[in-house]
Amino acid sequence: MRNAFAAEITELAEYDERLVLLSGDIGNRLFDTFKERYSDRFYNCGVAEANMTSLAAGLALTGFRPLTYTIAPFAITRCFEQIRVDLCYQKLPVIIVGTGAGLSYASNGATHHSCEDIALLRALPNMTVVCPGDSWELRAALREALHQPGPVYLRIGKKGEPLVHGGLPELTLGKALEIRAGRDVCLLSTGNMLAPAVQCAEQLSREGISARVMSFHTVKPLDEQALQDLSSRYPLLVTIEEHSRLGGLGGAVAEWLADHHEQRTRLLRIGTPDGFFHEAGEQDYARERLGLSVPAIIGQIGTALESQPKIASLALASL
Repeated sequence: MRNAFAAEITELAEYDERLVLLSGDIGNRLFDTFKERYSDRFYNCGVAEANMTSLAAGLALTGFRPLTYTIAPFAITRCFEQIRVDLCYQKLPVIIVGTGAGLSYASNGATHHSCEDIALLRALPNMTVVCPGDSWELRAALREALHQPGPVYLRIGKKGEPLVHGGLPELTLGKALEIRAGRDVCLLSTGNMLAPAVQCAEQLSREGISARVMSFHTVKPLDEQALQDLSSRYPLLVTIEEHSRLGGLGGAVAEWLADHHEQRTRLLRIGTPDGFFHEAGEQDYARERLGLSVPAIIGQIGTALESQPKIASLALASL
């Protein structure tokens, strides 16, 4: 995803002279083309992410459209006060790009894990939280984010994420995208778990269970109209995210359901547990250990489906 971001922002900067890119001392080669073309609109702010956020606020106050870019935990948890006071309080149009979110940097240890960032930022007034599912969604979301009047968190992966879309989707922030049709269960994915969610739906189909897949690329604002429709049609909604089960998409949907007592659907939240991951390994290893591999997700869905009277007759024994 980071390569797609670099290519897209370089292209967009040609048409909007207000775009300014600030980096937290990473992505130097990644942005070589941007720097060659727009050397006066790129700032390496060093390992001083909080200062970078405040600098972006100042640029926004003078009419620029700044974007900050660094590894997700350094962009968010290290800068939370500056995001809250400098950006959200003043409702400034700054895009915070957190790369390698979730477990993308799992091999670097807990300092590089980012499984609390959605929860932190969606609690802030005026903040928009966007988690594209693949590089095509990222490109479309970035274009939309540049039209937002306030701060936007663009939570992206690292590299090698499978493409789900065949091209640029018609994406509107706050409106979920249908990826796959289905009638028995609905999988709500956000961020880089979109491809695994599609794989789960394909496997469930082979087992006789028709699973719909929705990309909730925007966690805040939540697509309440889609939730109203989905919760009235499916006995089970499943949120899938590379983020804590607390406060992310699953938490947002749970809050919505709690406020809409007429809904009778059941919610299954799949995400990382409430605890630090103390092991070292690549992203796939971390997912397997934390219950986010495709077989683990299917197992959890199968267990939940067995308790749903409406589809209890389905053959679930092989899950």
